[in-house]
Amino acid sequence: MQTAHPADSIDRLSPTIYAGMVDSLFLNPLPMVLGALSPAIAAAVIGAVTDDVVIWLCVLPFLALGGVRAFQMYRYKQRPGPLTGDEAVLWENKYRLAAIGYSLALGAWSVVVLLRTDDAAAHMLCVTTVVAYMSAGVARTFGRPRIFQLQMLVGCGPLVITLIYVGGTFHIAVALLSAVFFAATRQLTSSLQRIYFNAWIAREREAALANQFDTALNNMPHGLCMFGGEEVRLEVMNSRFAQMMRLPSDFMHRGASAADIINACVTAGTISAASGRLIVSEIDNALAGEVITVDSETTDAHAYSWTFQPMKGGGTVVLVEDITERRSAEARIIRLARYDELTGLPNRGNFRDEIERLLTIAQVRGDMRPSALLFVDLDQFKQVNDTLGHPSGDRLLCEVADRLQALLRQEDLVARFGGDEFVVFQQHIDTHEDAAVLARRIVDRLSERYVIEHHVVEIGASVGIAVTAPGIKADVLLKNADMALFHAKADGRGTYCFFRDEMARSVEARRILELDLRRALANDEFELYYQPLVNLKTGRITTCEALLRWNHPMRGTVSPIDIIPVAEEMGLIVDLGRWILRRACMECMRWPDGVSVAVNFSSQQFHQRDVIDEVHYALQASGLPAERLEIEITESSLMRNTQWTLDALQQLRSAGVRIALDDFGTGYSSLSYLHNFPLQKVKIDRSFLVGIETHRPLTLLRGVARLSAELGMSVVVEGVETNEQLELIGADGTVTEAQGYLFSRPVPASRIRELLTASHARRQDDGKSRLLPLRSIA
Repeated sequence: MQTAHPADSIDRLSPTIYAGMVDSLFLNPLPMVLGALSPAIAAAVIGAVTDDVVIWLCVLPFLALGGVRAFQMYRYKQRPGPLTGDEAVLWENKYRLAAIGYSLALGAWSVVVLLRTDDAAAHMLCVTTVVAYMSAGVARTFGRPRIFQLQMLVGCGPLVITLIYVGGTFHIAVALLSAVFFAATRQLTSSLQRIYFNAWIAREREAALANQFDTALNNMPHGLCMFGGEEVRLEVMNSRFAQMMRLPSDFMHRGASAADIINACVTAGTISAASGRLIVSEIDNALAGEVITVDSETTDAHAYSWTFQPMKGGGTVVLVEDITERRSAEARIIRLARYDELTGLPNRGNFRDEIERLLTIAQVRGDMRPSALLFVDLDQFKQVNDTLGHPSGDRLLCEVADRLQALLRQEDLVARFGGDEFVVFQQHIDTHEDAAVLARRIVDRLSERYVIEHHVVEIGASVGIAVTAPGIKADVLLKNADMALFHAKADGRGTYCFFRDEMARSVEARRILELDLRRALANDEFELYYQPLVNLKTGRITTCEALLRWNHPMRGTVSPIDIIPVAEEMGLIVDLGRWILRRACMECMRWPDGVSVAVNFSSQQFHQRDVIDEVHYALQASGLPAERLEIEITESSLMRNTQWTLDALQQLRSAGVRIALDDFGTGYSSLSYLHNFPLQKVKIDRSFLVGIETHRPLTLLRGVARLSAELGMSVVVEGVETNEQLELIGADGTVTEAQGYLFSRPVPASRIRELLTASHARRQDDGKSRLLPLRSIA
């Protein structure tokens, strides 16, 4: 803390404290005026007694300087407003000049009296007057002790020196006592200044704290009232409370009762009378608590949270928060969590909870009437999004929601489950036919034309139906309806299907198969079999196609026909295909140099963005030359993302990998594939061999083979099982290779190595190009 000192400068004091100290110089003008007249009276008395003209003349400066000081006091009191820092410097200088001038006159008068008269009484009166005047100055100049010290120096100094000069025991004793008294008085002024200065410091700090508290109080987001005392009177109210409650600015005064404040809020229309009574009761109880007021009948219908906190020693602090926006936001969040934002229908969670509630009520009441849950899926909806855009798709969904609601009774429920799926709960049906009738109406109504932004749109709908049974849960009912919908869509769409128990068994079997597939991939339960492709000219095995087998501990050997579709739906086909590729490449390294391995790529696997890297990795890891790897793709792979597919195939072919089109003739069989894509082999599907003994199928097969050969591609015919078929397809020399049971069924890796060894060794021994079934070779 800063303390005053006689040597303090203006710069060490704050402007406020300095102005306050200067102001203390001009307090109580009447005692100062009377004090100024006292030396004049004493001088007149001594002059009259001693009849000394010089002493008489000393009265004039006392009167003149006293008048000047009185006029200063008058002018200071007439000054408007608080004292500023610059004004304080000016008035201090004026006071200093007048005070020192008067002290000089007093010192000169004391010298004149002591030297011009020997009257002891005159001397006593002179000393007494000087001491009394200086003592009175302590109470006035304590704020600026430097002025008082100068006054003592020029007023008391001459007196003490003259007393010593006059000499004598009495005079010297008086001089010494006066010096001691003056020194003590000087110390007293310094102490008074420190006290005064500290008081100003404390006052400034209190004012600063009060301003900070007031600023914080009036800028807090909550309204605040503090009630204290036995009569529960207002002690503090911030401006936020007055603004929230729309109270007049002059209403914020101390002493009003809690009832007065709350009644004013009721009168202003911010809370209702009932809420007001409840709030006053909470304040009177002086207990901690919270009250929410939502008064729709009030002027602004705001919602307020009132928090009550008792104070030590009695009284209550009331905090008020406007929670209108928060409650609105919470209501919006709750609605978003429970309703579909686009259609306004209940969403999945809301619908499921409501169905569970209705089923529970029916079970408690023993209501055995069945209800039906209809799972509705829109057909061809994706085409609307793809052709007209998602905004049009959104409008279509809204119209679908409106049509569904128009078809239902008041007690029925409808919800949007997401995407293009809707669910209807039809309560209290008499027979299953009631659900079937509603399903037909839904299919027919949703299949009618829509007009979306001047576009005519036609879609369809498929419906899966599950009927309630005693004790059934909402989740089970939804699952059953979903399974029924799956079968309805499998039956051709645009129809409906009821759930049957065998559907659940089929789904459970599928689920177990999926679990087994994941475990099989982790436990390395898969195995590759290989089926050879035989060159029709040399009779040698040129390529072996890798085929997946699953050695299930319970099911036995599982065919790829059962594995691949499930793996594609589960998303496991990529990992499974990666395993097949790497294992096949490593196995091929154990075969003769002229033999390649063919690996089938599913469409999903081939269109992974890292498929090129996977092929390169398999070749590098195994050491297999790229020209000994043959990738077989189907027409479905060529139809997806054509430009990307073309680029990928070109990169693979540039690296040396051979590309074969598998199962040609089973899909669209577009001849443009043979021209547009970098294919090196075409595998004609076994279906071309059906009825090959007749002219038409044989002509068609030979035409495709001849066209492929003329385009520079080798031709393979799959499914060759008899010598007659082999002779027919090889007669004109356009078919390069054949594959089928005539040569060998798919066999394990160890068996294919034996066949390869026998095939190549036999041809080297006899040096002939005879074509023999491999079973005879083996």
